[in-house]
Parts: sequence; C-alpha cells; structure tokens
Amino acid sequence: MESVHFDIDAVLRRLLDEAYGLLSALPLLVLALLVVWLAWLVGRWLSQRTLLERLARRNPFLRELARTTAQWAVTSIGVLVALEIMDATSLVGAVLGTAGVLGVALGFAFKETLENYLAGILMSIRQPFSPRDHVVIDGNEGLVIALTSRATILMTPDGNHLRLPNALVFRSVTLNYTRNPSRRFEFEVGLASDEDLLRAQQIGIERLRQLDGVLQAPPPRAFISALGDSSVQLRYHGWVDQRSHDFLMVRSEAMRQVTAALDEAGMDMPEPIYRLHIHERGHALPGAPAARQEARPAAPAQADTRVITDLVEQIEQEQRTRDEEDLLDPSAPKE
Repeated sequence: MESVHFDIDAVLRRLLDEAYGLLSALPLLVLALLVVWLAWLVGRWLSQRTLLERLARRNPFLRELARTTAQWAVTSIGVLVALEIMDATSLVGAVLGTAGVLGVALGFAFKETLENYLAGILMSIRQPFSPRDHVVIDGNEGLVIALTSRATILMTPDGNHLRLPNALVFRSVTLNYTRNPSRRFEFEVGLASDEDLLRAQQIGIERLRQLDGVLQAPPPRAFISALGDSSVQLRYHGWVDQRSHDFLMVRSEAMRQVTAALDEAGMDMPEPIYRLHIHERGHALPGAPAARQEARPAAPAQADTRVITDLVEQIEQEQRTRDEEDLLDPSAPKE
C-alpha cells in the first residue's frame, strides 16, 4: 500500500489566501461598520425629535414605541447598506428566512404575552376608561388604578388589587358606572292589596324629592311591579349624581325614608305570617326576671349620603408610589 502523504504546503497556501482576502476586505469592513454606526446615531437623533412627541404626546406608550421604531428602522437601513458594501446581500435572504421561522416559534411560545401587549397598544389609543372609573369587566368590579402594557389594574370595593390581562379586557364587555354621572336606583315595597296604591306612590315620590342626593331631573317615579296573593309590590325609582353622593348610601336612605313615610301615613305593609304551635311544659320559675326591652336610639332625620372617598384616597396613594408609567390619560378623548 502506498503511504499517505500530507501536503502542508497546500494548507498554508489556503490560509494565506484567506488572510490576504480578509486584509483586502478590511477597508470595506471598516466602512460598513462606520455606516451602521452612523445609521444608529441618525436613528437616535430622529427618535428624539419633537415631531414624534406631537404624534403621540397624549400617550406615553405610543411615544416610546414610536421612538424605538424610528431608531431601529434607520439602523436596519444602515445594516442593509453595509451588507451591500460588503457584497453580502445574499445573507439578507437567509437572515430573513431564519427570522421568519424564529418569529413563528416565538409567536406560539409567547402568544398570550403578545396578545396582551397588542391589546395594551389598542386600549391606550382608544382610552375605554379613565383612572378611578368604577367599572365591571367580565364580572370583575372595581375602580381603575392604571393601564400598563400587559394588564389593567383595578381596586375592588373591599380594597384588593385585581390584575386583568389586557387581552381579556379588550374582548370583554365593560360596564362603566362613572362615564354617566347620573345613575338610577330602585327598590320595592310591599303593600296590602286593599290600600290606596296611587296615594302610596305619591307619598313615596314626595319623600324621594325631599331626600338629599336624589336628583329632581329626571324626577323620581313609582309604579306597580307585581301582584301577589295578599300584597302588591310597588317599585320606586330615583336618580343619583355620583359626583357628589354615594349611590349605595342614597339608595339605603331612600328605602328607609319611603318606608317610614308609608308607615306614618298608616299604610299597611304586610309582613310574613308564621303559624306557631305552643305546647305548655311548665310554669315560669318564681322570681324569674322579666324580659328586658332595650331602648333603641332614635334614627337621624337623614343619614349622610355624600360620596365616600375611601377607595379614591387609596388609589391616589397607589398612583403616587407607582414606578411603571400609566397609559391612561384623563384629558384624552374617550371611546
């Protein structure tokens, strides 16, 4: 067998050819890097222009997104020019193909994150609610604290923080109690079927008109809502200005006042009837203390129905200590 001969001279010649090629391309490489660096500087300069501030002055999220997009767009153009200088544009197709496959893989891996991010962008443009709005989103009730790029943060009526993904908020039905400051309350009172129902309606309406916190326009109203076997249900309506009075407190006071007015007028409000069977098992022991009746304090003429600011004060304190920027703008036009 012939011996294997290793030609070191061919290897050295190949290495020398590659080294000469790199040395000859070194000026072009330096020029290409200089072009990329200049493009990065131009993109940074462009991202700080006041034009972008005007385009997204009401939305800090869009402002930052516009800055980043402008800088990376100019930098990408510089990279393409650099590849053209190096006569390496064939790499662009390979890079784009790899980026496409990688983008699909990342899209499936971070599907929910991307959905929340895009929903945050759209909601920051639409402004569906304002800070401290009282909303119900997908059955979750609370006051809006902030809108971030990933979640909408609420404070529930019992003071707990509730984070809802932006994608859920974007596709859910939102009930906003604050957008219209006037809100209607209602409650029912049962009367005996032989009572003057028209007079009962007028008595309740007149008492509602005198109640602090109930609006005069639209006026309070009353109507018969149901007929029972031994009673008739009257339903009373009234409107509250939520900017100055608390909805639940006004409704509670309205129920108390109307019930008291009907009772003062001698209206019969039937109560549930129970049949008791009493069986005698003995006599009371001698000297046993009689049942004592505790004196109840008289109820005030009218309870305080002014708006309650417990949650508002907690939300303001929360917003002062937040590090992440809020995407909601109270002065921006709403959807």
